[in-house]
This record gives sequence, C-alpha cells and structure tokens, in this order.
Amino acid sequence: MITGIKGLRLRRATAVAITSGALLATGALTAAPAQAVTTPSIVAKGGYVMNNASGSTLYTKAADTKRSTGSTTKIMTAKVVLAQKNLNLDATVTIQKAYSDYVVRNNASQAHLIVGDKVTVRQLLYGLMLPSGCDAAYALADKYGSGSSRAARVSNFIGKMNSAAKNLGLKNTHFDSFDGIGNGKNYSTPRDLTKIASSAMKNSTFRTIVKTRSYTARTKTKSGGTRTMGTWTNTNGLLRSYSGTIGVKTGSGPEAGYCLVFAATRNGRTVIGTVLSSTSIPQRESDATKLLSYGFARLG
Repeated sequence: MITGIKGLRLRRATAVAITSGALLATGALTAAPAQAVTTPSIVAKGGYVMNNASGSTLYTKAADTKRSTGSTTKIMTAKVVLAQKNLNLDATVTIQKAYSDYVVRNNASQAHLIVGDKVTVRQLLYGLMLPSGCDAAYALADKYGSGSSRAARVSNFIGKMNSAAKNLGLKNTHFDSFDGIGNGKNYSTPRDLTKIASSAMKNSTFRTIVKTRSYTARTKTKSGGTRTMGTWTNTNGLLRSYSGTIGVKTGSGPEAGYCLVFAATRNGRTVIGTVLSSTSIPQRESDATKLLSYGFARLG
C-alpha cells in the first residue's frame, strides 16, 4: 500500500490519465473548427461569382440589378460570331471607312484597323477582345448580320445577340448595340453576364483569345502588300496580377462605370464572376481579386 505524499500524487496522476482517456474515447477533445471564410466587401455596385463547373453561387451583391455593361457586351458579340455555322476564322473582312468613322464619332476604344485592309475573322476577334476594339465589333456585326444594307445587317446581328441571351434563359439582359455603346437599352446583370461568359468559355477559340496577354496581327493592305499591326494588349490586368487568371473582358463608360468579367483556374477548379459599376480600373481589379480569392476559399 502506497501512503503519504507519493501516494496522493500517484492517485491524482492516475485520475487525470483516466479522465483524459475517457474524453478522447468519446471525442470530447477535438481540433478547433476552421475559421469561417469572411465575405469580402467590394466597391462595385454589383457583383456575382459562381463555380464554373456546377453553376452554384458563391457570392452575390445586387446580382440581379440591371446595369449598363460597357464593353463587357463584346463577350456576347464574340459568342454570336463563334456560333455561326461553318465559321471560317481565316475568312477576310475588308475594313470600311464607316467602321473608322464610328469609333472617331463616339470616341470609342479601337483596334486601330486601317481602311482598305483585309483582316481575318480570327484577327478581328483578337481586336475585339484584347484592345476592346469597337471598330472590330462593327466589322464583325456587318459581316455576320443579314440584310441588304449595313444598318440592316447590324440590326440583325444585335437581334442574334438577344436571341442568344434568351436561349440561355436570361431575363435581365438586353442588347441594343454590338459593342456596349448603347442607346439606353443595353443592359445586363452580374449574374447574367457571368452566365454569358461561362457559356462563351466552352468555345476553345474564345478561351484562347481571352487569356492572351498580347497579340500582333499581320494584315493584307489594299495594294496587296502585308502590314504588321501594332501589338494589341489585353485590357484585363488580372492576367498579369492574379495567378491562374484565364479571362475574360473589361468594360467601362459614363453610365457603366468600370466593369470586369473575370475567371481563374486553380487546382483544377474554375471560379468565374462579374463586377459592375466600380469606380476605377485599379478598383475593379481589386474587387475582382477579392471575389476570386473568396470563391476559391469557398470551394476549399
């Protein structure tokens, strides 16, 4: 029999050991729960993020509020072109003075296409999506719309854009322009634009174009020679600042503010989303960066 102070110490140690063993056996001692992911605050008036694979929502802020979209409209322009039957990306389009006059008249972003040059459809798509060329958008709408006049062809092409939105089941989107310079009825929402982009990203040509940082086109001149265009730089700064970015399109304007439809892939998972009506180029990129990181954190 153990007595005295040594015995008291042994009995206490035994009791602690038994108690600890019981707690472990019943699972009462567990690791602290992982800290919840904090929902970010963004400056943009509207935002939406989803899991591109499942379509499940990861973030919303006024996600269904209709807003002017600026040049993010051109995502649908490209989608309609790429959906044409028997599309030949190497077919050429002769640049018309009307396209040049249009961008000058509207002080619009442009690819600086030169009147009389023969430019391939593929090159026009790069000019549309990288420098956000409204001249390239006009050329594509003129080529792929139906009608006996340029105005009729452009109107028909815009009709195709609206039909494509309807086919996606979008109820808060309407286009009245091929480039985002609308007449008061060119609008969408963060949720709808994200769905348009997700659909467009199923096309391999679209994916290749929107993740390209820069592109130089060689076009045929009116006299039959070859011209090397200036390098077109992608206006999507996330391609240079956020690891895994794969697209998709910027937009801005007096009504639209600063917009960005964005997508990134990490560890085999793709997060895609939109911010509308942010306050500057750096701010829209900051907003998008927060939402991408939040989206990936939500996916785990």
